[in-house]
Amino acid sequence: MFQLSNPAGLYDPSGNAYSHVAEVRADSRLLFIAGQGGEDCNGQLSPLFAEQARQALANLQLALACKGASLAQVFKLTLLVVEHCEARLREWVAEADRAWGPHMKPTCTLIPVPRLALDGMLVEIEAIAAL
Repeated sequence: MFQLSNPAGLYDPSGNAYSHVAEVRADSRLLFIAGQGGEDCNGQLSPLFAEQARQALANLQLALACKGASLAQVFKLTLLVVEHCEARLREWVAEADRAWGPHMKPTCTLIPVPRLALDGMLVEIEAIAAL
């Protein structure tokens, strides 16, 4: 349904857990997943960024699964990060590597923000998937 690529002439973004380009077939069924935060099913948030990122990815997987999709069908992410820094980027990369394994990661725009919807919320992940 889509193909990820990193064109020659652009730096290799794989170390930062994203791809430069996603080409999506016109006949694909698209899923637009609202921003998923790091809260568990009881609305609890860990104070740790890595744990919130892991939970946000788990929440994203649940949202995708309800439509018969998985992370393998995600081609675009928008990542909102409170108090972004290089350490948080490294934690995100570790969680993305855990979630996608050795496969190419989706295109991604990481946006540092001063605050998210809930007190203590540190990360939010919006996704687009093609089936």
